[in-house]
Amino acid sequence: MNSDFHVTIVGAGIGGLALAMALHKKCVPFTLYEDAKEFSAVGYVLITMSLTYASCKDQAWYGKSAWGHPDFERKSAHRKTLLDIMTSFIPRQNVKFNKRLVNIEQLPTKLVLTFADGEVEEASILAGADGIKSTVREHVLKPQFPDQVAPVYADAYCYRAVVPMADAEAILGDLTDVAKFYFGHKRCAVTYRISEGKVSQDPYPRPKKYPHTYRFLLQEFNYLLCVTDEQGWDLDNAVTEKVSHEAMMADFEGPGVDDRFRQLLAKANPIRWGFFHHLRTSTYYRGRVALLGDSAHASLPFQAAGAAQGVEDALVLSNILSEIAKSSRQEADSDADIVAGLSAYDSVRRPRAQKQLEQAAEVARMLFFQHEEAGDDMSKILPRLQQGRFDWLWFHDVQGDVDKALSRMQKPDLA
Repeated sequence: MNSDFHVTIVGAGIGGLALAMALHKKCVPFTLYEDAKEFSAVGYVLITMSLTYASCKDQAWYGKSAWGHPDFERKSAHRKTLLDIMTSFIPRQNVKFNKRLVNIEQLPTKLVLTFADGEVEEASILAGADGIKSTVREHVLKPQFPDQVAPVYADAYCYRAVVPMADAEAILGDLTDVAKFYFGHKRCAVTYRISEGKVSQDPYPRPKKYPHTYRFLLQEFNYLLCVTDEQGWDLDNAVTEKVSHEAMMADFEGPGVDDRFRQLLAKANPIRWGFFHHLRTSTYYRGRVALLGDSAHASLPFQAAGAAQGVEDALVLSNILSEIAKSSRQEADSDADIVAGLSAYDSVRRPRAQKQLEQAAEVARMLFFQHEEAGDDMSKILPRLQQGRFDWLWFHDVQGDVDKALSRMQKPDLA
């Protein structure tokens, strides 16, 4: 392995951490830079789910129509718990906090990276996982695709909260049993259970043959109450906006909204979380710089697959970087190797990740009864969300993607 080869990862979210874990396992030298002062649990809770649909309009609830598959197992994880597990696999000496990247310079044989504190570092390859408003994304796209740099406001926002399960059950009863989507005119909701990451003693007595104490994870209830927005998002550098409690409650006033949603809303902080995504991205790399995770393909949350796509990015990219690191070619050819590798990564990952975010946007239109064909007709909406629609997403051969990318890297003319 080339002793001078070094990967810089910017951003310690799910995608960046997954890439760091993989590179460490493959013995590829790397440093992970994070703008925050510590690993942060800010963001949506990661969940993969099969859901039950319900629609609360002026007529009766539509019913229980499952989104799922017999072979699909629903799992969820509290984001902080997940991050704690991931960071435990990354050597602390490979991580630097309070580091905000401000400039990237590509030279023939290396990258020169400048951080806000004045520190300058060199790297062979830069992997940008620095979120939806990414400095690395701007570097990759601005020269040729300047109109694709900024995330696009999806004309909707949500209020979100995590409450004790007892509070949720007092409002929703057995509707808290599994993850659910609720449809409505210009409003929708997403609810699901998550683990709080704490254990509690089981209060029930055990049989004598099992005298030890049983323990279980406490459950919490996570929900997003979503609203379409015709005014546009005025805050250029923020994806959240604090409003008054009265303004928040007004978003769910009027007929056709079940009062139970207003009871949930009253427990949320009056903060609007804007929905943004990257609908168009023409490339995930430029020269020695690659994008992954939200920096490449920020998505709306309505397929519960955005974070998983970042993990898939990390799987493919780590294998590409490992092969580059093993290369024994002369330095004069190293730049060509890197371009071939990142081009192969882009050709495999971008079509799949972009399809996921496009479908998530379509699901949003269905949830808000704004779909161009189905409208508010649940008999037309549900078939679009069933009948194998998600098989390509849930049962994909990710190892096949790795093999395909490595093959294209070795024979770029055949890609």
